Amino acid sequence: MIERLTFALLLYAAPWGVSAAPDTYRLDPVHTRVLFAVEHAGFSQALGTVSGSEGTLSFDPDDWNSAMLTVSVPLQRLDLGNDKWNRAALARNLLDAERHPEACFVSTRIEPIDATHARVIGELTLRGVSREVTLDVTLNAIKRHPMPPFRRTAGFSATATLSRSAFGVDAWPTMIGDQVQLRIEAEALRDRSAADPQDTPSVDEPGTPAPVDDSDTPSPSPARKRAP
Repeated sequence: MIERLTFALLLYAAPWGVSAAPDTYRLDPVHTRVLFAVEHAGFSQALGTVSGSEGTLSFDPDDWNSAMLTVSVPLQRLDLGNDKWNRAALARNLLDAERHPEACFVSTRIEPIDATHARVIGELTLRGVSREVTLDVTLNAIKRHPMPPFRRTAGFSATATLSRSAFGVDAWPTMIGDQVQLRIEAEALRDRSAADPQDTPSVDEPGTPAPVDDSDTPSPSPARKRAP
């Protein structure tokens, strides 16, 4: 009996009996982009993108329920492919980006589907109005990046649908559809404080030189001995 009790205590104390804390990741603004589509007068779906999003992700791929996501989207980086359209979308009667320069999303709960899919529910704040939005998220990969300096990276794709009028963006209803389709592609780098010792800033960060492949550079020939 004593032997069984001792074995049980050792098993409980073993490292595999303790849940590891989720890692913290930071969104890579270079490789994170929001694409949106909205009906244009019934003729087409106008497409635009917003780049430069920043945020943090607490994530353990073995425990989606513990995930937490906070994202800030800089609306001034909106691009509809035309400067006049961009100014119109950011004007006060639409996004009002001068007074509300960012859209923010904060997750409130996660509904796992399987090992690589989940619904991420959270509060989206846009134009000063907060509403619940659901993101259908796919985990594409979580691994060390194959390019130097080999930062551990998590990659995701997500989609969502929202009503622009629900956020007070209700101008031009006969020209601009109410339903907005979102597609999000995101990469996140593991935070240095929780990273492996070899983790260093991403090679894509501004000011970081790209790795040099000198595999094809001929090595210097050995010096010849001078004749006596």
